[in-house]
Amino acid sequence: MARLRLRSWMKRELAPEHSMDPRRVDDQSIKQSVIDNAIYVNGQRVDSPLSLGGAIDCLRDRPGSMAWIGLYRPEDDELIKVAEEFSLHDLAIEDAIVAHQRPKADRYGTTLFVVLRAAQYLDQPEKVAFGELHVFLGPDFVITVRHSEAPDLAVVRRRMEADPDLLRQGPQAVLYAILDAVVDGYAPVVAGLQNDIDEIEVQVFGGDPAAPRRIYALSREVIEFQRATTPLIAMLDGFIAGSPKYGADEELQSYLRDVADHAIVVTERVAGFRQMLQDILIVNSTLVSQAQNEEMTKLTAASIAQGNEVKKISAWAAILFAPTLVGTIYGMNFDNMPELHWTFGYPLAVVLMGVVCATLYLVFKRRDWL
Repeated sequence: MARLRLRSWMKRELAPEHSMDPRRVDDQSIKQSVIDNAIYVNGQRVDSPLSLGGAIDCLRDRPGSMAWIGLYRPEDDELIKVAEEFSLHDLAIEDAIVAHQRPKADRYGTTLFVVLRAAQYLDQPEKVAFGELHVFLGPDFVITVRHSEAPDLAVVRRRMEADPDLLRQGPQAVLYAILDAVVDGYAPVVAGLQNDIDEIEVQVFGGDPAAPRRIYALSREVIEFQRATTPLIAMLDGFIAGSPKYGADEELQSYLRDVADHAIVVTERVAGFRQMLQDILIVNSTLVSQAQNEEMTKLTAASIAQGNEVKKISAWAAILFAPTLVGTIYGMNFDNMPELHWTFGYPLAVVLMGVVCATLYLVFKRRDWL
């Protein structure tokens, strides 16, 4: 029935997210999706089957064994084959095929499906790269499906194989190790974001015009990081609460609580980053407004000074215009002008010029034009 449902789903129109699937990127270096395929008994690797069918046969032939299969960017047909071999729920496989899921944990009968969002800080471009990891857990198997380089599950596998006592506890212990690796991978991201925020503060108070654009870009990364980390708290609390039901011992529960504590610290730091960026953006807006106000004040002062100079020039022009007007009229060549033949005509003209100029000077002085 599950096989029929899967095939019918594949015939339907694909979801919009499918076009954004990172596995659509051509990568000739990827030769196969099965990175590692191992069978464990009592915490020890006893076999490395070459196929999924071989893993199923080993599980049947070795009671109490556990299969751990690691897949990297598998094709849709491969995931469907895995679903058929291990009787995985078609809804979980659909999520794994479409990808771009939020962090979550869904249980389908005896199988647990977990979606995790890993993060990696890239030093050179100063950006955060996000990846997606799907984990299928059954009573005797763990299947991991990676859609990105991070986290490096080979390191997780080596760590678990070096600790048979922990690996002996089965799929629950493997899930803990994967969760621990994902959460530990957040620490460099937190440090990188903190460094970016410190640099942005220097830019803001230094008046760098590129600061707002960088604040906006970093805010988007912080929001995306928050979406990747916040759901982990409820997820881990659920795992801890359900540990006794699924046979996890006290030590494993303690490990899970430690991962939960680290996840809480990360989410609190990320929430703090988001608030800090909002505050920095407000401060930047305030500083820009202050700079604009100072510039306007300078322009206003310059305009006032320029106006004062114009008033002075206008006042002196008016003062100089008065004697020019009198002299112009007096100097016209007409015989019928009585002032030309009057003894006191010239002194009167000079006195008139002086009186007019003095009067204008006093008027302009009283009005602070001079």
